[in-house]
Amino acid sequence: MPLSEIEISRVIIERYTKRFLDNLETDVAVVGAGPSGLTAAYTLAEKGLKTVVFERALKPGGGLPGGGMMFSEIVVQKQAVPVLKDLGIRLHEQRPGYFVADAIETLGALLVRATRAGVKIFNLVTVEDILLVENRVSGLVLNWSTVPMTKLSVDPLTMKTAAVLDATGHPAEIVNGLVRKAGVKLATPSGGFEGEGPMWADEAERLILEHAVEVFPGLWVSGMAANAVFGGPRMGPIFGGMFLSGIKAAEGIAAALKSKISNPKNDTRAKTSH
Repeated sequence: MPLSEIEISRVIIERYTKRFLDNLETDVAVVGAGPSGLTAAYTLAEKGLKTVVFERALKPGGGLPGGGMMFSEIVVQKQAVPVLKDLGIRLHEQRPGYFVADAIETLGALLVRATRAGVKIFNLVTVEDILLVENRVSGLVLNWSTVPMTKLSVDPLTMKTAAVLDATGHPAEIVNGLVRKAGVKLATPSGGFEGEGPMWADEAERLILEHAVEVFPGLWVSGMAANAVFGGPRMGPIFGGMFLSGIKAAEGIAAALKSKISNPKNDTRAKTSH
């Protein structure tokens, strides 16, 4: 049977539209398909939670594929070795306590694990705002990534979710936007957005786990977004804390949603900012 260009277009549109519609209501929406976001996503999906990831770039991975200064190798410490081994990633102990993995292999393994667990990743989709329902983050406002780049005035679409994970890295864009637009107080020492500190890998790896928590009702943070929100330092191309923080955030979200299901509350009033 000869191929039809129109049928090729038709099946792409049909399949994508169905998947998009199927994910307009989810248990968890992860913003950012970097290492912590992808780790959190597959952990959540494997716990039976409907999970979707929104990534504004064409290619997922965040800073992971670049390794250190475009040397496509990443370092993980001993505590994170079981996570990578569970993913089937090959590791080499280059120095005592310094385990090196191929950055591209690591990203591939994360994507396979997440998608096979049932996670749907929508790339080229920007989260431009949040849905705020009775002082709780309850959804995301979406647009194509090309829209803000071209400065077109195109109204977005909205999806609903029980929990949002900000895994947008250094800018912590979801938390930043919430504070800027709604003036809310966060679960930080000052109640505000603390901002990322200068590099200190050892301290950053410790704090990134401590900071992978719920910072506002319905809104969680992981990875570098967590340290940025709480004022922790950056850590450079060591990624153990990124994976571990994603798992910790996922476990916290799963426990919170289980508790919410046991004690449901009806959300009836919604407001979005424009």
